[in-house]
Amino acid sequence: MKLHKESKGTITVATILFVILGALAIYFLKIWALLIILPLLVIYSLVFWFFRVPDRDILDHRENVIAPVDGKVVMIKEVDEDEFIKGKAIQISIFMSPLNVHICRYPVSGNVIYKKYHPGKYLVAWHEKSSTENERTTVAVETLTNHKVVFRQIAGYVARRIVFYCNEGDAAKAGHEFGFIKFGSRMDVFLPLDTEIICKIGDITKGGLDVIAKLKD
Repeated sequence: MKLHKESKGTITVATILFVILGALAIYFLKIWALLIILPLLVIYSLVFWFFRVPDRDILDHRENVIAPVDGKVVMIKEVDEDEFIKGKAIQISIFMSPLNVHICRYPVSGNVIYKKYHPGKYLVAWHEKSSTENERTTVAVETLTNHKVVFRQIAGYVARRIVFYCNEGDAAKAGHEFGFIKFGSRMDVFLPLDTEIICKIGDITKGGLDVIAKLKD
């Protein structure tokens, strides 16, 4: 199983803790140490599972909007996007549980024209206000269809580490990685009002593969 580069520090700490706690359990509890070691082994395995990088055949896209993350569609509504679009947009929100793949992918192809990191709160990720009050990043891409699409990584109650690698001027390719969020969170995509929405609330998405909307060409 291939592991994400963001796993190194977490897995190192998890390995050290597993070894220390396991050794202490064996020393003090003898045969009963299995009652401690087995749950620890499950948690330790889940850390590796969280940082997995699945093999996915990413296609080229022009007008398609691709699911940026694995998760569940929890919101589709018209909103005011005040940071970059400064007007009405359709917001699609996808919630990620700690068991989902947490690679963040470009939802559209084009050029990165804006990026910004915002410190903030750690409300639960499905809270509507988390989009504007939580720690988050905002990225905007001018698409191949000459639209401006904004997407936002949002930290949740558990997720306290957001990473994004893109810079203004970079080429964005729908379905390809631009960042990572550790341990459960949410991602919002803001689209033009005339966008054809293909997904619906409750849909389970696979990042980089599923088409969630289509821009007018």
